[in-house]
Amino acid sequence: MGREKLDAIVAELMGAEKALVRLQLFSGTHAIASALFGSLRPGQNMLCVSGHPYDTLEEVIGQRPGSQTGSTVGSLLDWGIGYKELDLLHGLDAKKINGDIVAFDFKAIDEALHNDPTIKLVHIQRSCGYSWRASIPIKEIKRLCNHINNEYKNKGRNIIIFVDNCYGELVEDEEPCHVGADLVAGSLIKNLGGTLAPSGGYIAGKGHLVDAATVHLSAPGVDGGATFNLYRHLFQGLFMAPCIVGESLKGAELVSEVMNNQLGYPCNPPPGSHRTDIIQAVQLGDRKRLISFCESVQKKSPVGAHIRPIPGFSPGYGDEVIFADGTFIDGSTLELSADGPLREPFVVFTQGCTHWTHWALVLEETLSRPAFQQHANK
Repeated sequence: MGREKLDAIVAELMGAEKALVRLQLFSGTHAIASALFGSLRPGQNMLCVSGHPYDTLEEVIGQRPGSQTGSTVGSLLDWGIGYKELDLLHGLDAKKINGDIVAFDFKAIDEALHNDPTIKLVHIQRSCGYSWRASIPIKEIKRLCNHINNEYKNKGRNIIIFVDNCYGELVEDEEPCHVGADLVAGSLIKNLGGTLAPSGGYIAGKGHLVDAATVHLSAPGVDGGATFNLYRHLFQGLFMAPCIVGESLKGAELVSEVMNNQLGYPCNPPPGSHRTDIIQAVQLGDRKRLISFCESVQKKSPVGAHIRPIPGFSPGYGDEVIFADGTFIDGSTLELSADGPLREPFVVFTQGCTHWTHWALVLEETLSRPAFQQHANK
């Protein structure tokens, strides 16, 4: 009963017909993969319209050999499902028309859809991921949904609009399904878990699409799944989530203010900007500074403060990457974390905090380190 009630609450929160909230979805990538495999069939294509997706989705799509298999076995490509990709129109330097950022390249999207009738799903990654671009506000997602609905769905072509909603939940007044998206997915050790969910993910949207994702996660004819007596953590985490997301946004704004306005590092988003997710990216421009920043986060974490994070290769990532996440729930980026790929221009991506002052402690530690000594007088 608790499992079904939580599904119903998340569906209402997401503006969706139905939701699947499960501990068995062990990451955001797993939830996204289940949604994609449930929605797509061999011979169909997906079109990503927000540029290159987050690194861990490359193996799901079949863009890169799997880190475990050494091949594309089990990927969408292996199942005969194709992939196409379009860049955002202007990224961080987007033009403004009537005060609105133009993020999507509608001309290129229309050209792709007209030329390829096998495109079944349009994929939108709301957050910037590991790309140096603006995250996509709900109003821009709404604009694209309205366009696809008016120009294609209402004329008989049933295109699925899917949104990777990771890091964006509860930041704005509406979620993607409120403005026309058919399906969204995300992780419970990010925003919706409120730092209390021990694992899990969610998929929400049109009922038949959620059902299809459920079948892919489990098996035809199999419903439900073990609850492990942990649903109290999921309910309580969801209850706490708006407060924790609010603190995360204040922490992100502090990082942006100090690193950009006071120290001159390019930040995405810049201080005072509209925010649609909890990620704050800082372009450090130097390998040593990126490593040192992550070491500071780990040192000021409540768990594993004695550990020194080092760069390495992790499953799902094509580049060497460094993670700092001394969290009570392993991997819970909403608690306090920073990570980034060890590649130019050496950008650190910060996420989450249970209270914004935690980032003040991290920044004090960071600026006392040799890699940042040029800022000592500031």
